[in-house]
Amino acid sequence: MADDCLFCKIIAGDLPSNKVYEDADIFAFEDIKPLAPVHVLVVPKKHIVDMLAASAEDEALLGKLLLRANDIARELGLAESGFRYVLNTGENSRRTIFHIHLHILGGRQLHLSMG
Repeated sequence: MADDCLFCKIIAGDLPSNKVYEDADIFAFEDIKPLAPVHVLVVPKKHIVDMLAASAEDEALLGKLLLRANDIARELGLAESGFRYVLNTGENSRRTIFHIHLHILGGRQLHLSMG
């Protein structure tokens, strides 16, 4: 856990969130500034800054992150109509939180560009 990380604080319960899913390794919650009717963030509990900071030891965790995101998308009713995953890395991605997180976006027809 990183002391100055917003997502680490949410995972620890120090900040409120609308939790969608939690297990020993993964925490998912609704985005506070949704870009679609359904906008959920799926976050590993282990603090990893971004995909470029991930290592071989994170392989199973990142695979689990994707599979849990699939389960969450199904549970939210997005599987039939479709949805988008977004995983931002690096300065040009305009990310604001430096902790790996996968966005699940759905619930309407999505535009090609997110920003």
